[in-house]
Amino acid sequence: MNQTPRGNRLHIAIFGRRNVGKSSLINALTNQDIALVSDVAGTTTDPVYKAMEILPIGPVLIIDTAGIDDVGVIGELRIQKTKEVLNKTDLALIVTDEAGGAYEEELITTIQEKNIPIVMVRNKIDDSENFDIEAMKNQFKLPVVAVSAKTREGIELLKETIIENAPKEVEVSLMGGLIKKGDLVVLVTPIDSAAPKGRMILPQVQTIRDILDHDAFMMVCKETDLEATLKKLNHPPDLVVTDSQAFAEVSAIVPSNVPLTSFSILFARHKGDLNELVEGVRAIKSLKPGDHVLVAEGCTHHRQDDDIGTVKIPRWLENRVGGKLQFSYVAGTKFEEDLSKFKLIVHCGSCMHNRREMMSRINRAKSANVPIVNYGVLIADVTGILERALEPFMAIEEV
Repeated sequence: MNQTPRGNRLHIAIFGRRNVGKSSLINALTNQDIALVSDVAGTTTDPVYKAMEILPIGPVLIIDTAGIDDVGVIGELRIQKTKEVLNKTDLALIVTDEAGGAYEEELITTIQEKNIPIVMVRNKIDDSENFDIEAMKNQFKLPVVAVSAKTREGIELLKETIIENAPKEVEVSLMGGLIKKGDLVVLVTPIDSAAPKGRMILPQVQTIRDILDHDAFMMVCKETDLEATLKKLNHPPDLVVTDSQAFAEVSAIVPSNVPLTSFSILFARHKGDLNELVEGVRAIKSLKPGDHVLVAEGCTHHRQDDDIGTVKIPRWLENRVGGKLQFSYVAGTKFEEDLSKFKLIVHCGSCMHNRREMMSRINRAKSANVPIVNYGVLIADVTGILERALEPFMAIEEV
């Protein structure tokens, strides 16, 4: 459970005013003293992410946020950071130590506009003599759980309420609909200077696991060994999945009657909206020299000499356009606030984000009328094999 990737965990964000006991609640939920607790208001400044397992919920990512009633110039910045957390929140806990007022009502409205389920948590009931939980339920028209983070009273009921109200399906299965029990999948994983030493990258590992979850079989090989691998098989594989950067080479080897796609295109569906990302690739045709392009990545890794995001993709796009483009780069949790100047957004496969955060970015791009495409879709397009890479999804009517 501790090794479950962040992007595959249920994201539970805790909101509330300063000093209502948000950090104490984290300690109570996990039965560990892992969050700093103080009587001084405003102890939590930037959002704090804690990957953990909460039985019986399973692997989750708890996000502790600054108080929504913070003050001053710095306080306003903290509140902004708190609101940004909503872009990745699967379930919101709003903590209060009293009946609740304007701060809570405004926050509830903001969260409900994003269609995020909410559970109200009335903390510090050990200090309250006349708390009316039914009045609070009628006030907010939301599930309300009364707890004491200090004595742990009500914590088990809160866990049960989290389970009842959490999204039942956080993400789409990677291989769902593409394979069935007993199928054979060949995975093509180049080992080059960009590959991490001694291990495989996260999308490859997650794909392997998903194939096993479907009771299917797999073979893994490098692109240089693909031809020999296929010759060793008694029958053609049911699907071939390749690293996007080996698309052209792999497509030339894999017979036309064998379905072929990429890890990045799998993640385009798994984390976001594949149809919207495919639509985004059309914008490449209308790019002109001097246009602004945003390249976004979910992780902050060491850049290689021929880095995909900062070297290869800019080179491919400028070759297509026939001139220089203006590129901006963001990584990790950062994303541009004002998207209006961009003519195209190119996003990574988003294996480090959860689905809600990637969908939030896609929806923001749509609202700004800016096309968005991901690495795999773009690479398939510039190598001339996009239609073939999408055929497995056309077969199940998802594209």
